[in-house]
Amino acid sequence: MKTYLIRKDPKTAETIVETHLRGSSAINQPIVNKGMSFTQEERKEMGLDGLLPGEVATLSLQLKRAYKGFLMHDTPIQQHIYLRSLQDRNETLFYALLREHIEELLPVVYTPTVGEACQRFHEIYRKPRGLFISYENRHRIDELLGNIDNPDVKVIVATDGERILGIGDLGVSGMGIPIGKISLYAACGGLHPAFALPILLDVGTDNEALLNDPLYFGLRHKRIRGKEYDDFIEMFVSAVHRRYPRAVLQWEDFAKDHAHDLLNRYRKRLCSFNDDIQGTAAIVVTGLIAAMAVKKESLTDQNVVFLGAGSAGTGIAGQIVQAMVSEGLDEEAARRRIWMVDRDGLLLDNNPKVHDFQKPFLQPAHVASGWGVQGRLGLAEVIEHVQPSVLIGVSGQAGAFKESVIRSMARHTPTPVIFPLSNPTSHCEAHPQDLLEWTEGNALIATGTLFPDVRYKNKKYTISQCNNSYIFPGLGLALISAEIRFVSDGMLLAAARALSQLSPALLHPHDPLFPPQSHSTKIAKHVAFAVIHEAQKEGLAPSGSNENIHKMIEDNFWDARYCRVHNLDSLEELKRRMDL
Repeated sequence: MKTYLIRKDPKTAETIVETHLRGSSAINQPIVNKGMSFTQEERKEMGLDGLLPGEVATLSLQLKRAYKGFLMHDTPIQQHIYLRSLQDRNETLFYALLREHIEELLPVVYTPTVGEACQRFHEIYRKPRGLFISYENRHRIDELLGNIDNPDVKVIVATDGERILGIGDLGVSGMGIPIGKISLYAACGGLHPAFALPILLDVGTDNEALLNDPLYFGLRHKRIRGKEYDDFIEMFVSAVHRRYPRAVLQWEDFAKDHAHDLLNRYRKRLCSFNDDIQGTAAIVVTGLIAAMAVKKESLTDQNVVFLGAGSAGTGIAGQIVQAMVSEGLDEEAARRRIWMVDRDGLLLDNNPKVHDFQKPFLQPAHVASGWGVQGRLGLAEVIEHVQPSVLIGVSGQAGAFKESVIRSMARHTPTPVIFPLSNPTSHCEAHPQDLLEWTEGNALIATGTLFPDVRYKNKKYTISQCNNSYIFPGLGLALISAEIRFVSDGMLLAAARALSQLSPALLHPHDPLFPPQSHSTKIAKHVAFAVIHEAQKEGLAPSGSNENIHKMIEDNFWDARYCRVHNLDSLEELKRRMDL
């Protein structure tokens, strides 16, 4: 049942929430609820007198009270549960708090704490959020989409829970990821939470521990695969396209067997992208561009070794190739600078087991024929013979960057660029403290999960988190603001270049490669501007001046402040206004 409508007053441009809810029903709707910040007039109009204390509180006072409540919880998972509870009560207060303390709260709302929250999702579940679409309901998806409160959805984040972070198959417990991503869209990218929808596509799970856990509440059978899975996804996409033809769909944490296929199949049918493939690629390229500026070298001169050749690794590799090509290198020559190592060793063109999405990055078998190595060519052998200047880890293998491997790399390049990107922390390929010690403080480091500052030889190093939250909120803001219907590779590269311009390391080489998260809203707007500008160049957005771009962005950016609530006479009146 629809309970509210978000609209702007045509005369004042003021955002207004219209609802037929009254009394405790209004207080229990988190988009409508303002707590003690309801004005006296709103309290009378909505039947709230006596249901709230007499004080009319400011948002500032509420923030102080909410932050004090946060500090009363000792562990990150307890703090995560507290924040989710706050979000379930009052969305505006939750996002205002998140923005005010973004650097402290982001690791609690998202990585690394979200990993544990997903693993324990069926234990800490409190209140419904988002939409669960199970395989059994595949013929009722239109009906399910009609059950959400707000009919005007602008961003959807969907997962099937099969490859959550570096953890693996969590089934419906993977819903914590779409919920977390939506939180970042709103906190960083200015998306009003009423326009966002997290979705979990429940096709079962192959996780035996979950199937045997009495608290697990997903489908209790092995994952649906093959044609049945493909047909289910087609039903889902078709239903989304019918009901929300202008929405942005973000594919999130799908296994490599599906990730590339879904992206290629649907990216031109509706505005969609895969954050693990494209968002991760853009943020890594950002770090590399900034690192090259610090080293005063060209990206086209680098040899890049990957540990991990799944959807994330190949997505990053593809974006690096595009960046090298944009700097003047031939595409085939750029690909020859990419060396990918997976569990079976270096990917070579005589390997019959490779996936289609890995084929562009196969090295000719003859290049390794003179290495004198029999059998599998692992990371150590590749580092020794390729002598890379860049090492990227997307393997999910904790401690995979051994001391001997890093010291071997450091012998051949004075300033190695090392990005251990697997998360959560328990899956990270190496810890920054070790990397600095093994390279005598010379490595340029960015990690996939958050690490505290490191001290080496009495010097403090702030470790950048190579976090997709730098990219996708601004990308989403651009897509919505300019009504862009296709996410091109050029737009992603433009986002990466724009973000690299904000790197603190450009001014001080020992500073982090990425800007502080405290600037997240400014970063999102900066990225959005670059994306729209590139979309205009490619003919994917209406032409307009820079001033028009800035205005579009500001018009679509939500400030996480209370707006006026207007009570309607009835549900019928609400429906009539929705149809206008």
